[in-house]
Amino acid sequence: MSSVRREHAAPQLPIWAAVFLTLICVAIFAMSSWREWSTRNAELKNTEIDMANLAQSLAQHAADTFELADTVLNGVVHRLEVDGNGREAITRLQTFIDMRRPKLGRIRGLFVYDETGRWLATTEPVSLNGLNNSDREYFRRHAESDDRGLLIGRPVKSRSGGQWIITASKRFNHPDGSFAGVVLATVDVAYFVKFFDRFDLGKKGAVSLLSADGIMLARSPDDGTYVGRDLSNTPLFKDRAARPASGAYYFTSPLDGVQRLSFYRTSEHFPLLILATKAQDEVLAPWRKDAAVRMTFVLALLLIIAVIGVFFVRQLQVRQRMAAELVAKEADFRLLAEESSDMVTRIGMDERIQYVSPSSSRVVGWPPEQLMGTPALAGVNAEDLPRVKALVAALKRGEEEDARIVYRSRHREKAEVWIESTMRVTREYETGAINGVVAISRDMTEHKDLEQKLSSLATLDGLTGIANRRHFDEQLEREWARARRDGTPLSLLMIDVDHFKKYNDRYGHQAGDVCLKSVAQALAAAARRPADVAARYGGEEFILLLPDTDRAGCELMGSKIRDSLAVLGIDHQANLPSQKVTVSIGGAIAFVQDAKASSSWLVEAADRALYVAKDEGRDRLGSGLTTATR
Repeated sequence: MSSVRREHAAPQLPIWAAVFLTLICVAIFAMSSWREWSTRNAELKNTEIDMANLAQSLAQHAADTFELADTVLNGVVHRLEVDGNGREAITRLQTFIDMRRPKLGRIRGLFVYDETGRWLATTEPVSLNGLNNSDREYFRRHAESDDRGLLIGRPVKSRSGGQWIITASKRFNHPDGSFAGVVLATVDVAYFVKFFDRFDLGKKGAVSLLSADGIMLARSPDDGTYVGRDLSNTPLFKDRAARPASGAYYFTSPLDGVQRLSFYRTSEHFPLLILATKAQDEVLAPWRKDAAVRMTFVLALLLIIAVIGVFFVRQLQVRQRMAAELVAKEADFRLLAEESSDMVTRIGMDERIQYVSPSSSRVVGWPPEQLMGTPALAGVNAEDLPRVKALVAALKRGEEEDARIVYRSRHREKAEVWIESTMRVTREYETGAINGVVAISRDMTEHKDLEQKLSSLATLDGLTGIANRRHFDEQLEREWARARRDGTPLSLLMIDVDHFKKYNDRYGHQAGDVCLKSVAQALAAAARRPADVAARYGGEEFILLLPDTDRAGCELMGSKIRDSLAVLGIDHQANLPSQKVTVSIGGAIAFVQDAKASSSWLVEAADRALYVAKDEGRDRLGSGLTTATR
């Protein structure tokens, strides 16, 4: 080594040592900070999970409550529509309601109003004379709408008890279908508040039950001012269309100004939303205390490292000549790793191999002596070669210092292998000019094969081996767009195994799985065209997408499926009269013309046709096969 080189390296070593120690201190501090931040995020994430579980339980509780109300109301509505609302019928109904009162459980009271709002019957011990509820919002909505579903109203003050209540009501009709009155069930807001109080969410935590349009139905804790508040202008409800049915939600409460960590969940059956929250300060209080202790220890450690570092740098200044000489000698040899399991290659500026490690025998099948001096890119797959050449050229020009690339390469014994190479330029010590590239390569074939298998499994149903619901939805959207673009018909068959629950009950779930696999194989055999998609839609339901297929083709495919199952002749003693496994099929055909039309219409139409097939006796393609222009 020249004296110039030694003089250049020696003074720099203490400086680099000081920089290195500084970087160590910075790295320790950064890692500690990152760890604390990660711990903070983990604390928040764990709380999110707790809130999610709580919201799920509370949403189910609320749904059960209104499901009970719906059941009770259905019974009363049925009696009213069968017996009428004459004096004798109402007397019998009052007796029936009085008998049911002890069994209502969560339901506070039942009320029956005629078409004028006059009280006809109730579980409350009040005089009905002169009482009229025609001014209530729920009454007006039922009078104006033919909807027979359950209506969950805004909280109101009870006229019989004076407390806040949540109303659940249904309309009943005269025999001619005209409005006959309203049946109402009430649930005390206090019932939900008392139930929510069971859960410890800290001093500032809260649980809220809201309607889907943002009205506060119940809240715990409640200071008497929260019930009935309109929160529809808050971000949670303003952005409802863009949000999933459930999720974490961080916000500053408009009710008390507390920064909250929460989880909301929308009921699957009713227009309700549960919001379980904790104050973010309370969640993070233990973390802040522990983080302060840990960071104090880290700062003390950094101070010790700094003191030792100063002493170390001073020692380096004394020994810098000897250390610089050692670093200069080792710098020429550290790039090559003879014992590495990966293949280490040095490539010259002429793109020929100057050195290759013994691992080449394992990675590409050729020993090092046969590769020395050969073109480094000779074995690269022709399709990948332009990418690899471009990367190597960029490294040689100094546009990149290091890079990583995955490509296919020829193997001596195998057809081809996938190679991942990490490349880095090397430079002349004195001038800094690039003099080659060092590549560290490993065999990635198994990894690539696993990626391909996982990609395939993501589109298949695990039991039947045919397409899953997710893949079907993607193909439906793609074929819907193509049918609209090309003006071709798009057909869909919805298939349901007849009396499959009875089959499982009689033959067992393992036999049920075998049955589903057989049905799936019959569908897969029928879907012969590349664009046809046979998929498991859920449970014992299957679906068959038939692009460019008209009504006749749809009916023919349905007949083929039924014939295939008849040939299989799977015993099903509970499926009369054939006592064999059969399917009911609903079909729909769409001629897509409207650019705004949704593909969901086709699924809904096929589902309706399936119910027609079931109503007509099963084991058939329903006569309600739907054809429409959308």
